Amino acid sequence: MNVHDSERLSGLLEDAGYVKAVAGDTADLVVFNTCAVRENADNKLYGTLGHLAPIKAEREGMQIAVGGCLAQKDRDTVVKKAPWVDVVFGTHNIGSLPVLLERARHNEQAQVEIIESLEAFPSTLPAKRESAYAGWVSISVGCNNTCTFCIVPALRGKEVDRRPGDVLAEVQALVEQGVLEVTLLGQNVNSYGVSFADPEEPRDRGAFAKLLRATGNIEGLERVRFTSPHPAEFTDDVIEAMAVTPNVCPQLHMPLQSGSDRVLKAMRRSYRSAKFLGIIEKVRAAMPHAAITTDIIVGFPGETEEDFQATLDVVRQARFTSAFTFQYSIRPGTPAATMPDQLPKEVVQERYDRLIELQEQISLEGNQALIGSTVELLVADGAGKKNDKTARMSGRARDGRLVHFRPTVNPAAGSEIRPGDIVTIDVTGAAPHYLIADGEILTHRRTRAGDAHEQGITPKTAPIGVGLGLPSIGAPVVVETAAAGCGSACGD
Repeated sequence: MNVHDSERLSGLLEDAGYVKAVAGDTADLVVFNTCAVRENADNKLYGTLGHLAPIKAEREGMQIAVGGCLAQKDRDTVVKKAPWVDVVFGTHNIGSLPVLLERARHNEQAQVEIIESLEAFPSTLPAKRESAYAGWVSISVGCNNTCTFCIVPALRGKEVDRRPGDVLAEVQALVEQGVLEVTLLGQNVNSYGVSFADPEEPRDRGAFAKLLRATGNIEGLERVRFTSPHPAEFTDDVIEAMAVTPNVCPQLHMPLQSGSDRVLKAMRRSYRSAKFLGIIEKVRAAMPHAAITTDIIVGFPGETEEDFQATLDVVRQARFTSAFTFQYSIRPGTPAATMPDQLPKEVVQERYDRLIELQEQISLEGNQALIGSTVELLVADGAGKKNDKTARMSGRARDGRLVHFRPTVNPAAGSEIRPGDIVTIDVTGAAPHYLIADGEILTHRRTRAGDAHEQGITPKTAPIGVGLGLPSIGAPVVVETAAAGCGSACGD
């Protein structure tokens, strides 16, 4: 979500006349788009601002802006700790950045503007995309859940959904510029439709499944992903939509957080481990080769060794492809921050290490089972840190796995493989976090996305729709497609 917000900020600044600084040069403007989910974000921001202070002092006219969740949380504290910052803006008014920068220049004084509710849905702002072949599309912002460890609802606000026609129009606009893959974004994607439902009618709980199916009608869209759903609202119609819509990838990221029912209750997560495992079972029955990933928090206040063992038991049963694992971090303003029995760092670290060891073994076994299979890869740019040394390139399989491969081509054909192209190849090796494919390329398809990447062109999407659950405005053909495939109440 923050990456996509940064694309919006880039689009706004380009429209205002700014040009991206050349890598390695000192910029005239530095914008920090911050996160506040974990404490280390605070430390990184203020440490980096400190490093920039002497650079700014020597560069006349240089400006620094801080936005995003940490800015929404800290507000005036940012300029108190770093008085050389020019602009502070929140999660609800990213569209104000160019005006605030100009005002700071004119007034020669820091501008702090934090508003409490969404000023405009991000889709109403231009976006300068980072990738020629893959794009983010927000279907909602905010969250209506009240997890005791999470600060996001306080900083992003209540859930606000886009109309399906606006979502599909943005997807269509990306595809027309060569994009092959989109990821639908929402804090809780499967609650989609809650904020634009007719007050006189019950909410259509099948709205997200209908939206997924509607993406199958967009010609040229080869891959659809989404993140993140909530287990409490994960319904069978979403599984069916994933299974029957060809361009929806066999990949599911669903946060577990804890395998202990007692801890889940304390976290205010409205599901229990049996329900979570039941969803996993249904997904694998419909899509046997689906890659399932998750989030897990270790060391939540009051977590006992028995609770932690319950988490390990669920991990063993679920056999996740991979897991994003976190040590619990106190977030001021959340209920969990003042709970008793906060765990010592050494206890949390020891449990964290055990979880990592178990999950890495499961990930390795799952990846080793794929050796000898054929995978279709969307070639990625910069996805392999060691590619220069190993003479490999990298790509993502349809299930989201990272694959490093040898770009062997027939010199006579002159068919250089580029990021954005599609290749198929056999898997020859495995590690916990990636696959290796060092055999010959079986097929290679050059794409418009590859052409665009080669030319250094990335999509730029203009403002689409009016957002905020209001009726759609825009290309009638796309809206009609949405109505046919998604239904009038379909949304995120």
